[in-house]
Amino acid sequence: MDQYLQKDYTGGAFELYGPSHLIALTAIVIACFVLICFGKTWDERQRRNFRYFMAIFLIVDELSWHAWAAYWGIWTVQTMLPLHICSIMVWASAYMLFTKNYNIYEMAYFLGVGGATQALLTPDANQYGFPHYRAFQTFIAHGLLVIIPIYLTVVEGYRPTLQSFKRVFIWTNIYMAVVFFINLAIGSNYLFIAHKPEFPTLLDMLAPWPWYVFQLEAIGFAIFFLIYMPFLIKDLKAGETVTNRINKPVPD
Repeated sequence: MDQYLQKDYTGGAFELYGPSHLIALTAIVIACFVLICFGKTWDERQRRNFRYFMAIFLIVDELSWHAWAAYWGIWTVQTMLPLHICSIMVWASAYMLFTKNYNIYEMAYFLGVGGATQALLTPDANQYGFPHYRAFQTFIAHGLLVIIPIYLTVVEGYRPTLQSFKRVFIWTNIYMAVVFFINLAIGSNYLFIAHKPEFPTLLDMLAPWPWYVFQLEAIGFAIFFLIYMPFLIKDLKAGETVTNRINKPVPD
């Protein structure tokens, strides 16, 4: 059993789109549908308990990763600070699940569904294939970052607005500019804007640095728009003036 916690794992590297990867992706999709189906039958107390459970599960999963990295001596400020979008969203989503904070929901919806999905498609698992701890930890964290905002949207009645779209896109760009200078200061590659990752990602299909950063801007905008589109279409069909829809439709 200890071999599945080792830093130098000999059980085989992660195989991108291999059987284990496809099974993990399928399991996340099934889990999302199951939680939505059950969630719609729960009362408020059951939904609250489930939110708390997901928050604690997220926190424990993230802390276990830091503890594992520290134990094996691979925790560094260049790689383990919570500056990647998904790392931030783990802590923010946990707080949101406890408080039902709508502003964080906006971020979780666009950055969770948009960003964590990309991480699931090209995960940073490196040499750690299933059933190594690191593979499970990666898919649990990113899977929950996708499931949580979808669950809150479908089951609990949250929804993004056009103003959400604008705010998240603007603040994400401001944050990216801040992280750019942090990367320069400490020699890191948070947000993967200093250079492309060493492991295979969708960024490999883009132009060399720094041009792929500008391509990411366009791709990010397109992804945000795509996952907002169902609500835009719904509002247009309902005859609403979408640009004036700025109230936060959060359940009491």
